[in-house]
Amino acid sequence: MALDPEMAARRSFNDLGLFTGAPQAENFANLKNLVPVREMPASSHPEPWPAGEPLELPATFDFAGETYDTAKYLADSETSALLVLQDGKLRAEHYWLTGGPDVQWISMSVAKSWVSAVVGIAVAEGAIRSIDDPISDYISVALGSAYEGVAIVDILRMSSGARWDEDYGNLESDAIRLARATSLPDGSLTEFVANMVRESEPGSVCRYNSADTQALGQLIINATGRDLASYMHEKLVEPLGFEQPAYWILDGQGLELAFAGVNMTARDFARIGELYRHGGDWHGRQVVPQEWVEASTRVATPVQAPGAVLIGSETLPIGYGYQWWLPTPGVFAAEGVYNQTVYVDPARRVTVVKLSATRKYGHADDTVSPLAGPLIAAIAASVD
Repeated sequence: MALDPEMAARRSFNDLGLFTGAPQAENFANLKNLVPVREMPASSHPEPWPAGEPLELPATFDFAGETYDTAKYLADSETSALLVLQDGKLRAEHYWLTGGPDVQWISMSVAKSWVSAVVGIAVAEGAIRSIDDPISDYISVALGSAYEGVAIVDILRMSSGARWDEDYGNLESDAIRLARATSLPDGSLTEFVANMVRESEPGSVCRYNSADTQALGQLIINATGRDLASYMHEKLVEPLGFEQPAYWILDGQGLELAFAGVNMTARDFARIGELYRHGGDWHGRQVVPQEWVEASTRVATPVQAPGAVLIGSETLPIGYGYQWWLPTPGVFAAEGVYNQTVYVDPARRVTVVKLSATRKYGHADDTVSPLAGPLIAAIAASVD
């Protein structure tokens, strides 16, 4: 789908200066006006979150034997929004910098969890026959390339076997090349995905890979005959009662950046957490199949287990499901670079959203980003 002239005249996602240390708070709050986007209108029956008993955030939190000041960390990590919900009620809602209750903020890889939900819906509706099908039955790939013959389930688990280098400081890494593939006027994510290089046997390694999610986005588009934004609007935005419009960033060919490009308010980001906390049920309507939610938020193979999951060459002490991170048993999270998080603790009936613009993200001297998880876990643990 070609971009209309107004969208084609905008900057591309690749022009934002990501991972250069440049401040991003102004950009992240205003992408709907800066880069090509496709709108998902607010729900026809918006559902504001009811207020709960006000929650005081913990003054400090601990990590690796050290104690950190919460307020200082939130400032240092350039936090724009922090929401805490318990039992579906807002117990804390804070905004800083360019954030606000009506501000759409970029998801970064939080988008991956939304895409996973939409894949589950498409499977339930029969648009996708089975996640055991090769994804190449649905999308075009080059002969001998990474996704030829690879089962959809392996891609959902980030176990496609495709080569991937997540080094943000290397201008020739796969992650940076993917960002360049969004460039206007000719950038093509479809071409990028079609020519990915295979590195290992599918299912043998769980290696975090944004191109896997982009392939899932193209799967949805081809299987449903709809663009990603319109399908997600019908299946999630409308039934979940979004209060504000949301926006998908587009590449030069008018294709959504499935791996990172959805923009919505903090209140609306919280809906994916609350939906999954309830097993895919929304006020008595099964929006996402319960079995899909359960499969998405558990470790199913040894390579997805804590200590086996890879980002680049680094193994992580957390697990992975269908495009969801699994920090500790029973807890799951959607995570994105620059410190975007939707964290769900079903046992405590809590969802936490943190949106940020941590400018040093990906730099060797970034000492702030590793603290996001411990802080959010401490906030969830403080809710009584």
